Amino acid sequence: MSTGDLSALRARHLAPSLGLSYAEPLEIVRGKGAWLYDTRGDAYLDCVNNVCHVGHCHPAVVTAAAEQMGVLNTNTRYLHEHAVHLAERLAGLFPDPLNVCFFVCSGSEANELALRLARTATGRRDVAVVDGAYHGNTSSLIELSPYKFLGPGGGGRASHVHVVPTPDPFRSRVSGGGGADACDPEHVSAAAREAEPNGGLAAFFCESALGCAGQIVLPPGYLRSAFERARAAGALCVADEVQVGFGRVGSHFWGFETQGAVPDIVTLGKPMGNGHPLAAVITTPAVAAAFANGMEYFNTFGGNPVSCAVGLAVLDVIEGEGLQHKAGEVGSLLLGRLRSLAESAPLIGDVRGLGLFIGVELVRDRTTLEPAPREAARIVETMKRRGILLSTDGPLRNVIKIKPPLAFGIPEAERVIEELGSLLADA
Repeated sequence: MSTGDLSALRARHLAPSLGLSYAEPLEIVRGKGAWLYDTRGDAYLDCVNNVCHVGHCHPAVVTAAAEQMGVLNTNTRYLHEHAVHLAERLAGLFPDPLNVCFFVCSGSEANELALRLARTATGRRDVAVVDGAYHGNTSSLIELSPYKFLGPGGGGRASHVHVVPTPDPFRSRVSGGGGADACDPEHVSAAAREAEPNGGLAAFFCESALGCAGQIVLPPGYLRSAFERARAAGALCVADEVQVGFGRVGSHFWGFETQGAVPDIVTLGKPMGNGHPLAAVITTPAVAAAFANGMEYFNTFGGNPVSCAVGLAVLDVIEGEGLQHKAGEVGSLLLGRLRSLAESAPLIGDVRGLGLFIGVELVRDRTTLEPAPREAARIVETMKRRGILLSTDGPLRNVIKIKPPLAFGIPEAERVIEELGSLLADA
């Protein structure tokens, strides 16, 4: 079947709300490491897939899944060593008292469960979130995601949701971007006061580095200070690590560690299963005990032996191949070279990142910070034709995001810089 025929068939049978990347969609049929291949065998360097964390089709992960699938796949109502061992290993990667694990199947499920935990433990309903945040695709989580409810098709802010400004150090330079005040964690206290007529805040949700808001690195200490204010109001603190966890930031295994913060609940997702639907919620014994109110929590597929075998294999590969260190090393090279490019490319307003979580914000004017979404989209399309897959993000769609599999190395980074530099020189 031709790619055109496949697109037509998809249009007939898949929902129109499901998007496709690029003006001419790719039909990808194979992946290996940091590379994807289409039906013609053309190779594309994957710079945006932060799901296949240790590389597409890593043999250790594939073997673990296949071997366990050939023996048994059941649920957590039976004892199985894979679930227990994975929970134990995850707990060992977190600071005390974060040592209780719930397994789920996606980041959305993880954040949905985190919301239930917080509401049950506090007896409250209201939630504070960061402007531009995206926490998942369920109805409850769309309500917690300004990126969605303030965007196309969104229904606006619900009365139980309180939005704090995006703590964006770059756009805080101009008053139109919210001003320096946007980076003040005191906004969390203001959100708590706003929630008082409804009984107070149950939780403050925050990504440890902001993804859909534009690949934003939080100001130093912001998360620690914001958590202090949330706790002072009686709320629980939720760190959403779905996009940034498992060593991506290089210097630490978890993004919240870069902020000197310790949350009450942590949500994990995308990279945890390297493409297999595996996610988790990590919390404290106190929160878990409050949730054990007589209603059983059961997830049909969460914590099944196949998924847990995959999760264990992913942790083995991260450790065995030194991928956290590699993310820091390659990310530092990329950030340095991108900042050098910016010196001669006025279209680049800001280069920011931690490890292999990188954003390049494009602007038409470095004084007014007028966003350049059309230019960003054009660069993404041109780079795709050159065999490099990028995408845009942020509420203004002017940030080029770079979040590749951690199999992405220095040769791949050099290729991106070479092509992007050539493209910007011609702009």
